[in-house]
Amino acid sequence: MYISKSFIPILKNNPSEAKIKSHQLMLRVGMIKQSSAGIYSWLPLGFKVMKKIEKIVREEQDKIGAQEILMPTIQSSEIWKESGRYEDYGEEMLRIKDRQSREMLYGPTNEELVTDIFRSSIKSYKSLPQLLYHIQWKFRDEIRPRFGIMRCREFFMKDAYSFDITDDEALFSYNKFFLSYLKTFKRLNLIAIPMAADTGPIGGNLSHEFIILAETGESKIFTDKRIFDLDSEGTELEKKSLETLRKKYEQFYSVTDEKFNKKEFENKVSEKNRLITKGIEVGHIFYFGDKYSKPMGASVDLPGGKKDFVKMGSYGIGVSRLVGAIIEAKYDEKNEIMKWPISIAPYDIAIIPMINKNDNLALDKANKIYSELVKNKIEPLMDDTEENFSSKIKKMNLIGVPFQIIIGKQNDGDLLEFIEIGKETKKIRLQEIISILKKQKEKI
Repeated sequence: MYISKSFIPILKNNPSEAKIKSHQLMLRVGMIKQSSAGIYSWLPLGFKVMKKIEKIVREEQDKIGAQEILMPTIQSSEIWKESGRYEDYGEEMLRIKDRQSREMLYGPTNEELVTDIFRSSIKSYKSLPQLLYHIQWKFRDEIRPRFGIMRCREFFMKDAYSFDITDDEALFSYNKFFLSYLKTFKRLNLIAIPMAADTGPIGGNLSHEFIILAETGESKIFTDKRIFDLDSEGTELEKKSLETLRKKYEQFYSVTDEKFNKKEFENKVSEKNRLITKGIEVGHIFYFGDKYSKPMGASVDLPGGKKDFVKMGSYGIGVSRLVGAIIEAKYDEKNEIMKWPISIAPYDIAIIPMINKNDNLALDKANKIYSELVKNKIEPLMDDTEENFSSKIKKMNLIGVPFQIIIGKQNDGDLLEFIEIGKETKKIRLQEIISILKKQKEKI
């Protein structure tokens, strides 16, 4: 993409209404535009990042055997009345009526709808387990939407649901998602810590939030620093292996403020390993047994002719929220530099030529480099404008393309100035740059 042809409406200064860095940057570089309070249009730059996050989330769901469906945004109130949540959910639920005066709602979550789909389709225990997910827009009528996409009313989310016949099998499904989330966030170059959390309006008695550390986070967290040394390497999609993984994390005290117990924290964690800070929730998983299946009659036939209600869990990742969370984790506010992980960067590399009206050598060289990169399935963003050189650099640093090729007035033969944001400039040949980028992309 050429800057002169792109739709990237960059602002000179941070908008006054934006209070946190993700909101400031997303408005400033034209990733989003506010439509109304807590509702945003996603412009090309922001949409590219979000769709790449969505792709990684989808791939990791598919790896654990989850099947993708697509449920509507508008739901009937009847199924929510069956579950008992219609009146209990609160004012965050946007309730509407259609022209026949039927009560409808804009879905804030999908436990009822997916249970209705399941009960009308699956009748025998032989069809279990079932793992279903979809990636869809949700709406929660926040009283005070703030912080841009971090606390908005309309948001893009992956939610998944598991259906099992026993608690033991249901926990196996729960642990599959536990692993899937660790792998998803790792591919996004994030350290997301699973923390015991309150189940809230979803319900149930087992829940983990996945939290990334950030000063602007709304969740207060209390954890043992040693948990940051753990990873999911070597874990197989097998019951024992998954149980071991979860126990490995749960051996260290790590909770959000709703679950915090001061005495327990001080007894379990030595003073040198205690960490009290803030974080951003990027994923949340729940196990709630027959909370929805029982009132909604979602049962299956068992051996011997008996019936039983299925055991369920739900698993959410805020896909659009992750865009803001990654900015909060990666943005260098002091130097006004953003560096997107290569896995989700809007473009793989920036080409920044110093263009002189009376001399097209740098531009011609840049165009040849651009073509060669495209041939090698590398996506470049080239600043072909006549803006001054320092402004071009600043613009690309804000956009956050992780690598840059600088083409100045003096050409050094086949050698190019190559920069990985945050590291020293190298002088290397184009084929070496292509090799570096291909290796980076292979790791995604």
